[in-house]
Amino acid sequence: MLILLPPSEGKSVPHSGPPLDLDGLPFPELRRTRRTLVTALTTLCRTDPAAAASALGLGPRQADEVTRDARLRRAPCAAAIEVYSGVVFDSLGYATMSRRQQHRADDRVVIASALWGLVRPTAMIPAYRLSGGTTLPGLGTMRRVWHDPLGTALSKLEGLVLDLRSGAYCALAPMPRHESWVSVRVFHEHAGRRTIVSHHNKATKGLIARAALTSAREPTGLAGLQSALTSWGYRVERERDASATLDVIVS
Repeated sequence: MLILLPPSEGKSVPHSGPPLDLDGLPFPELRRTRRTLVTALTTLCRTDPAAAASALGLGPRQADEVTRDARLRRAPCAAAIEVYSGVVFDSLGYATMSRRQQHRADDRVVIASALWGLVRPTAMIPAYRLSGGTTLPGLGTMRRVWHDPLGTALSKLEGLVLDLRSGAYCALAPMPRHESWVSVRVFHEHAGRRTIVSHHNKATKGLIARAALTSAREPTGLAGLQSALTSWGYRVERERDASATLDVIVS
């Protein structure tokens, strides 16, 4: 089973490490798109910081993020699992896993990204700022940039895929329509009403990924995954109009 996670907007900035090696990143079929994006992003941040800040949704106190993006090619890199530092990854708790579980995560986890497309936990990347909802001058939306190359890469993933991406990253390329690809949505239920609450959504997805990676038995197929989620203590419903979608209800 593969687990597809969203990235985090917050990043831990490596203070030392090798520079970016685009040719060394996994999923080499995405190399051309990565080069295009890195070139466009670094050029914009270097030549027009104000326009870059606007495109990236940054305020006056976040000028260092623009400077960091301008220097992406020379910035020190660390493993992606160390760079991504948001709620999903806090709940995943990679650092607290056993060595065996970490090796399993390295093999089974794939992280979606607006800049890299897809990366593995061990991929060496710098801290950066670029979200799935960004529109870059001259390139357009991230969906326009990634739809075809990322869609092709996703279609090649084999076996059961647990898709935990957030909406902005699902929009970059839709999931293939077959039963081995299962999307999980998380709803927060309060007083009979169900809503998507960002923090609960992210935390629950991180915990689901951790349970899948630390469980003694790996689920197989949609029914097996639904059963596993129930055994991990989650209330699960199957979406009627989307056979490969499971809803997890938390309160």
